[in-house]
Amino acid sequence: MTRIDRYLLAQLLTVFAFFTLVLVSVYWVNRAARLFDALIADGQSFWVFLELSALTLPNVIRVVLPLSAFAASVYVAIRLTRDNEMVVLQGTGMSYLRMLVPVALFGVIVAGMLAALMHVLMPQSRAQLAERQVQIAENITVRFLRAGEFLEPADGITVFLREVTPEGQLLDVFLSDRRRDGMRVDYSAASALLAPGPQGPVLVMLDGVALVHVAATGRLTTIAFDDLTFDVGGLIGPAGRGPDVRELPTRLLLDGTPAQFEALGVTLAEVRFELMSRHAQPMLALITALIGFAAVFLGQFSRLGAWRQVLFAIIALVLIQLVGNAVSGAALRDAGRAALAFVPVALGGLVVAGMLVWVSRRRGTGKVVT
Repeated sequence: MTRIDRYLLAQLLTVFAFFTLVLVSVYWVNRAARLFDALIADGQSFWVFLELSALTLPNVIRVVLPLSAFAASVYVAIRLTRDNEMVVLQGTGMSYLRMLVPVALFGVIVAGMLAALMHVLMPQSRAQLAERQVQIAENITVRFLRAGEFLEPADGITVFLREVTPEGQLLDVFLSDRRRDGMRVDYSAASALLAPGPQGPVLVMLDGVALVHVAATGRLTTIAFDDLTFDVGGLIGPAGRGPDVRELPTRLLLDGTPAQFEALGVTLAEVRFELMSRHAQPMLALITALIGFAAVFLGQFSRLGAWRQVLFAIIALVLIQLVGNAVSGAALRDAGRAALAFVPVALGGLVVAGMLVWVSRRRGTGKVVT
């Protein structure tokens, strides 16, 4: 690396660190606020909020890194142009392609960070987050069993209990079930217990009465019972949830058999596309950096500033992302099309090459000088 390369790389990394810190903070605060409201409403502790917030950070960073790379490249290129440093570099005989070398190295560094996230941190954090969410959902002592309050753990369900003894016995239980149209069932029991069931926990109500009201006939039926079991597993959450393909480690995606994937509830097409995406998405960070820096070349001597070039770069990236979203549907339907995950990378490379050729011919060189 020459001194100029080191200078440009240092500028890019410094600005990239600043933008990453700002964008991660904005994204994380936005998500953390919604998560805080949901958890506190369910009676969870502040430590649970911190744990889940930390587990969402890898996904936030994954989204932010390409944006920060683009913003840093655009900012440094505009500053070089504004301070006439770009003119000095061109005066030394440095071509546009040569000026992209430190930018490409910067993009490779960002891509390495993204690769570590995609292959290691993201699957682990997603799997642990899903596991903790299931555990929290199953914690009915917080969501379902708060004495002295009318609670609605699910739509159409109202629960009230007077007291929870230290032994876990529920005293003076009232439960109203209005989930079926035209029918309401109210349960009252002197006491109740929670017991494990095949589909999740069940509520065993003792010494009570059930009132069944049918709106169509206006009939009220009274049923006394010594014990009655009410399935509350459906009110707790998806306890039997299968793993998401994004939670599987890369090693399993590489070495797993179709039988293993079928047992996990994921298709071979999903597995192959996810594996290809974990390699393709880091490369998009390199593409975004190159597009952001090269776009400023298109109007280097404009007195109106660089807003038009930046707008062009943003539109190009949006179109690349739209193409990626379009081809992902075909790749998820056919395992043989998993390589379509690299289409946005190839399209981005063509955009960079097209910008370099166009600006070189505009400057009268007729070709890209290396």
